[in-house]
Amino acid sequence: MMMVGISSPFGGRTRTRVLVALLLLDESYPRELARVLETSLSGVQGALRGLERDGLVAGRLRGRTRLYRLNPAYFAFDEFRSFLARLAEAEGETNRAITDMRRRPRRVGKPL
Repeated sequence: MMMVGISSPFGGRTRTRVLVALLLLDESYPRELARVLETSLSGVQGALRGLERDGLVAGRLRGRTRLYRLNPAYFAFDEFRSFLARLAEAEGETNRAITDMRRRPRRVGKPL
């Protein structure tokens, strides 16, 4: 997935793509983000650590899984979300991957 003609305003391409994916997914965990973005898990984990340190994303534990989302306490949250929404418009492949993604288990016995 290429972000053609778009710079990486958040310090790197992976960081920018993770932020766009979190906007579209609302909340996610590193392995799911790596699968959607078709990138390495370690790259996504590093990006999330940096983004959390910078205050752009917030992580919390649900059981043993750390979930991440855009940080609503960020001082310019509304402007930040609208900027990411503009970036998301150019990410057609990521949008398609997220819309096609199944986020809950299929009922037992239900036909495909």
